[in-house]
Amino acid sequence: MPSTTADQNIRPDADSLLTEIADYVIDYEIDSDTAFDTARWCLLDSMGCALLALNYPACVRHLGPIVPGTNVSDGVPIPGTSFRLDPVKAAFDIGAMIRWLDYNDTWLAAEWGHPSDNFGGILAAADYVSRRNLSDSAVPLTIRDVLNAAIKAYEIQGVLALKNSFNRVGLDHVILVKIATTAVVTQLLGGTKQQVIDAISQAWVDGQSLRTYRHAPNTGPRKSWAAGDAGSRGLRLAMMTLAGEPGLPSPLSATGWGFCDVSFGGKPVTLSQPLGTYVMENILFKISFPAEFHAQTAVECALTLHLQVKDRIEQIERIEISTQESAVRIISKSGPLYNPADRDHCLQYMVAIPLLHGRLTADDYEDVVAADPRIDALRETMHVSEEPRYSHDYLDANKRSITNAVQVFFDDGSCTEKVEVEYPIGHRRRRDEGIPLLERKFRDSLSSRFPEERAESLATVCLDPTELDAMSVPEFLERLGN
Repeated sequence: MPSTTADQNIRPDADSLLTEIADYVIDYEIDSDTAFDTARWCLLDSMGCALLALNYPACVRHLGPIVPGTNVSDGVPIPGTSFRLDPVKAAFDIGAMIRWLDYNDTWLAAEWGHPSDNFGGILAAADYVSRRNLSDSAVPLTIRDVLNAAIKAYEIQGVLALKNSFNRVGLDHVILVKIATTAVVTQLLGGTKQQVIDAISQAWVDGQSLRTYRHAPNTGPRKSWAAGDAGSRGLRLAMMTLAGEPGLPSPLSATGWGFCDVSFGGKPVTLSQPLGTYVMENILFKISFPAEFHAQTAVECALTLHLQVKDRIEQIERIEISTQESAVRIISKSGPLYNPADRDHCLQYMVAIPLLHGRLTADDYEDVVAADPRIDALRETMHVSEEPRYSHDYLDANKRSITNAVQVFFDDGSCTEKVEVEYPIGHRRRRDEGIPLLERKFRDSLSSRFPEERAESLATVCLDPTELDAMSVPEFLERLGN
């Protein structure tokens, strides 16, 4: 008889990572006031970023029903617009708006990302469930429920990012948005622990985005809607699971066919610490600048130097920028910059603008400002190098600093002092300094979209923790709509 081989078709228990995440989502009770307080700011900041994005046609063209003219009865309201959409497209739109200006909160570790990207799926799912409940004379979900889900989504994304570097194998960090959103919205939709396991198993075997669109020579606007796409897909997978789609037991560990063997170099994906509230409590806010976070302190340095160099731009011989390894690898660029997405991921561009103008705003990435020849002339004088101490402290769990230093040298042999900033204004170590500015940022975003009286009324409600927590999700989104 000829020899034959056959796969052993014996189903194992679910991968341990799936059960750890599901146990956390279903069973963990959050009792951290700091986490809830921070989550409120994350929600408000995300909504502010979403409203600001509506000033940019490149974002607005992505919004609305997939088929123009489609009407969804009692659909999810999209902030700042008159659109009411099915929850899956709503998750895309809200997620894309939040991320568009690169101004929402950030998490930096072995993997990077923006946990507020999960709000697209969370808000869309919570609004959908709430409207369904109201139609059945049941109680809608509240913003407190949204905050609870957000804390857990942040934790799942952030703790997975601590030691697992998806970027090292060419995968984009939005994979973690998909995993986290899938997990928490399955619970919001009424899923059981087994259904959470099933849904996130589907997310792991789903197609995952490459980082191609974040790096030269392909940097482009997809990086601004990729997270919305991931959150939308997470909600879709959750809804499929609740409709009866079964999961897979070993999407990560299956020999030869699982995620770890196919996409992660054979290494396991693990949680390096128990899931709790660590990520939300330590989240990094982008308060002063819409800029890739590894450059935030470099921009602060450049602003400090602005008055010393603004009248000597033509005399600059070179500019030395010392930074962390991650910044060298992902945002240090030479050569032409082709679009705003290219510019807001260029360390040299983000230093040149504040040296020249004493500011860095979203408008500074647009073609009108970028046409100034002095910007590229300054970029050509810049030398970017890794400072090992900065790289070490960046990964130190007790510091998590994002240090940059900038020094300008002139052709007469003189130079400025070397300005070093270790912690950006949005870091937990600078919360007392940052929160008033974060409130100002939120108020300004409301004023950019609504008349003064309405903007002030919205701010009053949203900045009252008790009133905000108790507000139903549909009321919250209706208040932010047109």
